[in-house]
Amino acid sequence: MIDPDKLLNLKRILATAWVEFRSIAVFLLLMIVFRSAVADWSDVPTGSMRPTIIEGDRIFVKKMAYDLRVPLTHISLARLADPQRGDIIIFDSAVSELRLVKRVIGVPGDVIEVRRDVVYVNGEPLGYSPVDDENAFDPSGYVRDMRETIPAADVGSADMREYTVRLSRGGRLSSYGPVEVPDDSYFVLGDNRDNSADSRVIGFVPRSEIVGRSDSVVLSLDYENSYLPRTERFFHAF
Repeated sequence: MIDPDKLLNLKRILATAWVEFRSIAVFLLLMIVFRSAVADWSDVPTGSMRPTIIEGDRIFVKKMAYDLRVPLTHISLARLADPQRGDIIIFDSAVSELRLVKRVIGVPGDVIEVRRDVVYVNGEPLGYSPVDDENAFDPSGYVRDMRETIPAADVGSADMREYTVRLSRGGRLSSYGPVEVPDDSYFVLGDNRDNSADSRVIGFVPRSEIVGRSDSVVLSLDYENSYLPRTERFFHAF
């Protein structure tokens, strides 16, 4: 049988603890809700988005960019906007069982094709121009950076997005499709085109898997240099 005095003493201890720590508990609860439904950051452990995002970057994730969701779930309460071509999205891929970061290339209804690293949207090639006159080399083969231009909305739209992609001569993913993007799904590519497990490998990304959008780095750590901070990349926009 429980001693009434001990039970009363335990209640007093718990009540005192709640009074002393409730502010911390409420703060932690609010932080969990904020990070799960409003904004968070995400680690980038691979180079699939080079040169835009590099290994060791922590990118800012706007979780309310497209949907208002129930905290800690993917359940959408309201659609706030639709992903556009050129957006960098973060999504929980059911196919790869990983959280991935890629760039939206095709929206529902688009027909996407890749021919020798040139991306076609609805039969029209995207725009390409050299970043500079120098070509970079690495052990895996010939690599060059190009500026790619994509219409955010309809092909021919004045709202154009421009960003840098990395191409490798003769990459195994340099040709793909054509495929049509189904409803509530998106076709995504990594900026490091021939070193990215994107929609050419995992298929279309359902809207329900999208966590949010990113357009900047919060901080960055150099994995190859004792995790020292790369201060020049702090709050770097892309």
